[in-house]
Amino acid sequence: MKEKKYIKLIEEAKAAAKNSRSKYSKFSVGSAVLCASGKIYKGTNIENASYGLTNCAERSALFNAVSAGEKNIEIVAVWTKSGSVFPCGACRQVILELAPQADIVVNKNAKDIIVINIKDLLPYSFSGKNLKRAIANCE
Repeated sequence: MKEKKYIKLIEEAKAAAKNSRSKYSKFSVGSAVLCASGKIYKGTNIENASYGLTNCAERSALFNAVSAGEKNIEIVAVWTKSGSVFPCGACRQVILELAPQADIVVNKNAKDIIVINIKDLLPYSFSGKNLKRAIANCE
């Protein structure tokens, strides 16, 4: 069942949030990604006093998976204590690039989840197709 898979991934994301380094915002985020291989990779937000150098939980998890050689990421889960927090714009762009068919699952509250596909979360996105068209038009 898909539902069980989503719940397990949210639980993994919640566990990842315990490792958050969020000493500035005090906003812990955990993420877990499920790959076609069946493996789960986790990540958490890691803040820096220079906020531009902060890395989000979603990107941490995705980069862990890709660094391990994963090519097919199916689901990206995001957990926050407050719930109903979706990936930021930068994370949405990275998810679209690395997991273009992925479902995004977030905890709504302690008992419910929300599931949405990345293409619905980031409509009219910029992708490699845009670059190919731009290059072709310049030649």
